Amino acid sequence: MTPALQVSSRPAFVSLKLLSVAALIVACYAPALRSLALEWMRNDDMGHGFFVPLVAGYIVWQKRDELLATPARTNWWGLLLVLVGAAQSLLATLGVELFLSRSAVIVTLAGAVWTLWGTEWLKKLAFPLVLLFFMVPLPAVIYNSITFPLQLRASQLADGALTLLSVPVLREGNILELPSGKLSVVEACSGIRSLLSLGFLSLVYGYFFEKSTPLRTLLFISTVPIAILTNGARVTLTGILSQIKPELASGFFHESTGWVMFMLALGVMVAFHRIVLFAGRRIAGRQIGPKESVA
Repeated sequence: MTPALQVSSRPAFVSLKLLSVAALIVACYAPALRSLALEWMRNDDMGHGFFVPLVAGYIVWQKRDELLATPARTNWWGLLLVLVGAAQSLLATLGVELFLSRSAVIVTLAGAVWTLWGTEWLKKLAFPLVLLFFMVPLPAVIYNSITFPLQLRASQLADGALTLLSVPVLREGNILELPSGKLSVVEACSGIRSLLSLGFLSLVYGYFFEKSTPLRTLLFISTVPIAILTNGARVTLTGILSQIKPELASGFFHESTGWVMFMLALGVMVAFHRIVLFAGRRIAGRQIGPKESVA
C-alpha cells in the first residue's frame, strides 16, 4: 500500500508550494547550480544548457491545467528519493564528481514532486524532468569514450568524400594530410556538440510535433547518424576550403560552417520525420484499400 494523503490542488496553494520547493532546492544546491551556469558559458558543447530549464519549465506551464485537475496526494515514498539526491550530492562533492553532484539537483526535484504531489504528478512531469539531464555535461569517462570514435568517423567520411572529389588526401587516424597542410579533427570537431544539441532538440520537436512514442524514439535515434554525416560533411568542406585558402579552415569561416551544418542537420531531422509520416500514410492506405474493395 502506498502511504498517501490527499492535499489541496488550488492554483494559489500549488504556486506557493512550487515557489517554496524551488527556493529550498536552489538554496541547498546553489554551488552545483552555479557551476552548471558557468559550464554553460565556457563550454561550447553545452551551449544548449541555458535553454533546457526554460523549455522544461514551458512544458510544465503548458500542463498546468492538466496538473491542477489531477488530485495531489502526498506520498512519503518520494522522501526516499529526496534523501538519495542529498546523499548523491554529498558523496559527489567529497569525491569531486561533477556529474553526480549536478544531477543530484534533478533527483531531488523529482523526489520533491513525488513527495508533495504524488505518483500521478510525477508521471505527468516525467518528460520535463528527464529533459533536465541534457543541461548536465556528460561524465569525462563517457565523454572521452564518445568523442574519439566520432573524430575517427568524421575523418574517415571526409577522407572518402575528398578522394571522391579528386582532392589528394592521406589519412592517419584523425589527421588528414592535404596538399595545403595537415587538417586535424580535434575534439571540438568530433561532432559531439551537434550530437548533444540535436538530441535535445529532437526530444523537444518530437514532444510538440509527434504523438507516437515509437516515432519519437526513432527521431531521437536518428540524430546519431545525422550528426555523424553532417559533421563528416563539415570536415570535408573544411578540407576543400583549405585548398582554396588555408585561412578559411580556421577562425570565423570554420565556426560559421559549424552553424550551417547544424542547421542542415536540424533540417534533415525534420525532413526525415516528414518522410516517415508520408511513408506511413502510404502503407496504411494500401492496407486499408483492399479491405474496402472486398467489402
